[in-house]
Amino acid sequence: MSEVNSPPDGPRVGGWTRFVTARPRLSLLVALVLTALAVFVGSGVADRMGAGGWEDPAAQSTYATKALEREFPGSQPNLLLLVDSGRASVDDPAIAAQAKRLTARLADERGVTGVGSYWRTPSPQLRAKDGHEALIAARVTGDDKAAGETLDRIAPTLRGAHGPVRVSVGGPVAVRHEIQTTIGEDLVRAEMIALPITLVLLVMVFGSAVAALLPLGIGIVAILGTNAVLRGLTEVTDVSVFAMNLTTALGLGLAIDYALFIVRRFREELTAGAEPLQAVGTTLRTAGRTVLFSALTVAVSLAAMLVFPQYFLRSFAYAGIAVVLLAAGAALILLPAALVLLGHRVNALDLRRLMRRGAPRTEPGRGWARAASLVMRRAPVFALATTVGLVLLGLPFLGVKFGTADDRQLPTTAESRIVQQHLRDGFPGSPGGGLEVLAEGRATHSQYADYRKRIDGLPGVARVEGPLVKGDAAYFTVLPKGEAVGQDAQRAVHEVRAADAPFRTSVTGTAAVLVDSKDAIGDRLPWAAGIIAVVTLLLVFLLTGSVLIPLQAVVLNALSLTAMFGAVVWVFQDGHLSGVLNFTSTGDIETTLPVLMFCVAFGLSMDYGVFLLSRIKEEYDHTGDHPHAVRYGLQRTGGLITAAALILAVVMVAIGTSRVANTKMLGLGIALAVLMDAMIVRSLLVPAVMRLTGRATWWAPGPLRRFHARFGISEGESAPAPMAEQAREPQPVA
Repeated sequence: MSEVNSPPDGPRVGGWTRFVTARPRLSLLVALVLTALAVFVGSGVADRMGAGGWEDPAAQSTYATKALEREFPGSQPNLLLLVDSGRASVDDPAIAAQAKRLTARLADERGVTGVGSYWRTPSPQLRAKDGHEALIAARVTGDDKAAGETLDRIAPTLRGAHGPVRVSVGGPVAVRHEIQTTIGEDLVRAEMIALPITLVLLVMVFGSAVAALLPLGIGIVAILGTNAVLRGLTEVTDVSVFAMNLTTALGLGLAIDYALFIVRRFREELTAGAEPLQAVGTTLRTAGRTVLFSALTVAVSLAAMLVFPQYFLRSFAYAGIAVVLLAAGAALILLPAALVLLGHRVNALDLRRLMRRGAPRTEPGRGWARAASLVMRRAPVFALATTVGLVLLGLPFLGVKFGTADDRQLPTTAESRIVQQHLRDGFPGSPGGGLEVLAEGRATHSQYADYRKRIDGLPGVARVEGPLVKGDAAYFTVLPKGEAVGQDAQRAVHEVRAADAPFRTSVTGTAAVLVDSKDAIGDRLPWAAGIIAVVTLLLVFLLTGSVLIPLQAVVLNALSLTAMFGAVVWVFQDGHLSGVLNFTSTGDIETTLPVLMFCVAFGLSMDYGVFLLSRIKEEYDHTGDHPHAVRYGLQRTGGLITAAALILAVVMVAIGTSRVANTKMLGLGIALAVLMDAMIVRSLLVPAVMRLTGRATWWAPGPLRRFHARFGISEGESAPAPMAEQAREPQPVA
């Protein structure tokens, strides 16, 4: 292994290269030990995660929910037992006796409170219209983890046949627990689908089986490390189980992206005659810097979700930032050590040799160079056609309707969904659609009666029940008109909150949580968008030294997401392809998902944009020839970006095979965005726009040029050539 210990060759091997390659075997051994530790620490992380997190912790509805759970546990049941009496009536004495025994057994369980049933309080809301089903309701206390443990303990003894009745377990706590379990099972299946396909694609890209295994190894390290980080976070904060999907997708996708570019550049340097250690040095100064910038842009896009109060969104920021940093760290520390040890053996086991035998050798990327030349010759046509096409694809999003997630995320065979469907179809009223009004402060019966009469006369209210009084607190149940979370129900929330009362009131319920969630997202969305835009503009400026390119990057990246948002509404809201994709359309989109998908997809788009722009900038600095630099950049990175996008899309589609509808939408939507960005925006729109802007693309005012000269980072190894420096002044469109 003389290559490993050879002395640095002058300036071609810098300090960072010496640091990461000084003890390559030791570095890989330490990484192996840490990865094994991460497997141990991260095991069982999904069981400690929550399946909720859509509500704003500081909202009125959240306060009211907690207060009602404390003072009136029976008002907020989250566990429902559907008792089916078969052909007999639920009022039959034998049926009633058995149901009362089940009710008493449930009331004796630890962690369960507020137990009630149709047979204790014969409310018509608890009895099916046909008289053959009725409900036992209770409150399972504790957070998602504690409630899930309680449900695991009591559900097996409750469900199934009990004498003349059959019991099914449902309610919000059962729905959340079943979502959590289903996602865990689906994630294992997605990994089993994605890993072998990814390996095959990597072999096709690299040819060498050895080179193909390196990106896969980096991805596995990033995923396992992030699971350990998330396991630690569950000790101090709530983390959504949905974030596990992002960990797998980004862990594989970004680690493979970064490793692809580093290994490709390393092999280029070897082909050019460099020794392995020198090749690693050049690779880290060029592709390595780009990977660092790319990781920062993706991390910033994901970090923007930290401004939102819902832990569902914050969880994706935790998972995303961790996996991006781990993927970049592994690619910049472990991968160079492995490359130094492998040296020229990185090209071993070339599985494409037989296919290439006898075929004429061609310059790599010539097809991409020809495509770039064609696009630039017809730049106005390509720019207009792709822009109009993307805008048209995004038009369905103008009709988006926001709602809240419910049991219909689950497959139709899920027990908790079946229970909820029975409630929707067979029970009176609007199960789950009622508003709970908490009244706090001393009041008389006449004051309660006046308030009830006042809210009963509101336009959006169908009926008012209550109050139930306990000390200085009371609560009313308000049934709004229309669907549980429809526009009428949301208007009713505002009407009830605006109603005068002689005591302090707060409103909760499904529609109230949705209203508060929409308000929280609307208030903070400008901040999140501003953070993403400002930091992206700064990072791309530091990379390119141009004023125009950062603006182009932000606008074109946002434009690349239009197809994703249009497809989300057309497919998942409007229900097209629901039969093919096996999901149930609820007629709306969960409020937080578009925010999540934007942050993730925008970050991934910037990932590919940075790789393309850095190679264009490097060539422009060397030659000062703008059209040639654009063509060369696409020639060198077009195939690699497309391959990386295809691999990431495979991972996201594997995630999209989930039986949970929101996870399916997340996976398939981001897969579409990634493919549209790589194959349309990077291949057609970017070169067309850069051709139209000509050399003015690289212009910056004097103070910013000096700022970039001092603080900017470029993939190129040398200072800009004089020709390139002269070209920084605005020039007519070429």
